[in-house]
Amino acid sequence: MALGAASAPAQPTPTNPAPESVQQRDARMAWWRDARFGLFIHWNPSSLKGTEISISRSPNPYGPNPGGIPAAEYDVLYKQFNPTKFDAKAVVALAKVAGMKYVVFTTKHHDGFSMFDSQLTDYKITSPESPYGKDITRQLADACHEAGLHWCVYYSQPDLHHPDYDRDHARYNQYFHAQVHELQTKYGPVDSVWFDGLGGSAEYWDADNLFRQMKADNPNVIINNRSGLPGDYYTPEQSIGTYDDQRYWETCMTIGDQWAYKPNDRYKSSAQCIQTLARCNGGDGNFLLNIGLRPDGTIDPTQADRLQNMAAWMKVNSESIYGTRGGPFKPGTRYVSTRKGNTVYVHVLQWDGEQVTLPALPKRIVKSWVLGGGEAKIKQSGSGLTISVPTASQKGADTVVALQLNGSAMDIAPISAATLKVLATASVVYENSLTYDGAKAFDGDAGTRWATPDGTKEASLQAELFVPTTIKGVTINEAFAGRVRKFQLQYQAPDSTEWQTLVEGTGVGANYSAQFKAVKVQVVRLNILDATQGPTINEIEFDIVR
Repeated sequence: MALGAASAPAQPTPTNPAPESVQQRDARMAWWRDARFGLFIHWNPSSLKGTEISISRSPNPYGPNPGGIPAAEYDVLYKQFNPTKFDAKAVVALAKVAGMKYVVFTTKHHDGFSMFDSQLTDYKITSPESPYGKDITRQLADACHEAGLHWCVYYSQPDLHHPDYDRDHARYNQYFHAQVHELQTKYGPVDSVWFDGLGGSAEYWDADNLFRQMKADNPNVIINNRSGLPGDYYTPEQSIGTYDDQRYWETCMTIGDQWAYKPNDRYKSSAQCIQTLARCNGGDGNFLLNIGLRPDGTIDPTQADRLQNMAAWMKVNSESIYGTRGGPFKPGTRYVSTRKGNTVYVHVLQWDGEQVTLPALPKRIVKSWVLGGGEAKIKQSGSGLTISVPTASQKGADTVVALQLNGSAMDIAPISAATLKVLATASVVYENSLTYDGAKAFDGDAGTRWATPDGTKEASLQAELFVPTTIKGVTINEAFAGRVRKFQLQYQAPDSTEWQTLVEGTGVGANYSAQFKAVKVQVVRLNILDATQGPTINEIEFDIVR
């Protein structure tokens, strides 16, 4: 059999399934919605080079080619790929300890290499030319089923290796549909299929027929939105989705800079991982955190450390994650919230001393406590809510304060953070889109952002306050931490056109905070003096002297 050239057996086209009611869909999605936290694994022979999976194959139409590995070399890496230390049960056990409820594995990425025993190609992990020769997908599927985690597969429709992909696309679609059929019928139960069609239309992927086949194989399968059809949920990538309690969504994000294993990668801190989980759940979405296994099949010790630290946090705080919905407070810079029954869980990500101030809550709080131990004092009025926790009882990255209400928390309409009224202007905006304009950095919603065009090295964002206000500090949340390398925050006092510098620094990161002597301001501006690429800011929030 020529590598990647096998004809796919024709699959019978199933009839259209009966329309699904909202209640039936919610029941089918219940486990996924309640899980809130999953593990993504990107791994294949590309790990031998430590470069990004698939797009390091050169030439590559889907993005830059880090490493620039010629296709002739990349395509035979599998002949050297021998992960003899791979232990599927150990990987799954760590995911389970970390509090993850499902695992999504890259069974085939854009490079076309199958990490499963497909009968349709020899370009696979079980090829006679593979020194490893064992079915990685089978091992992970069995380990997930044994451990009680939901087993899910990633499958890339684009395929840089298959000879029909660019020459006979209809024929190629038969091949990829048949591979999906293999995955669903030989490794089941498969609870979800995560496609990655890179923007292809439903017609291009023959998605209607694909979905009919998948539903015939498994009526309960959950499918994402990357096949040209809406699917069951949408998938913000490398950024936290905005608050949305009307549609299911899941943020997928790397633990380091790239999806596949990279020696000496720049890993997110444990605090960043914990806060990202909270921010996703607070926005009513799931968090799919990605790791990349090393060439020998083991987990990088730093990645393992991050998951162990998340495990410690989840051991104390999991009730504020599992089975919750986002809100009622929309995510802010300092806090997010989740809710279940009569309880609101306020995740305090940054304190103002021993306090955090939130908008007013329309129901009375009858009891409050800190998960993991500690007293929370509450001051509730029609104008706002203040939570006070002694420094000794604060829990680092995310202190969860439970608020028991005198009625259901589930019927409270989403509550936006109180924000300063400003007129925001930006020097540049990504594609001149209102979706990314300067106002998004001052709207009190940590899920929206001001973004600049790719390649932007310098930019400025200015906010003119409707009412002169005295401020004593600032919090800045960078959507993609590490892009801003040098900045200054300046202000103009009322009746003055002179710019004065409040703070300056060499980086912003996920949650920059600074305090300064109280000043009355009329206009404030963020000058980004140097950036690695287009900087983007989720939120700028000022500490106001009231």
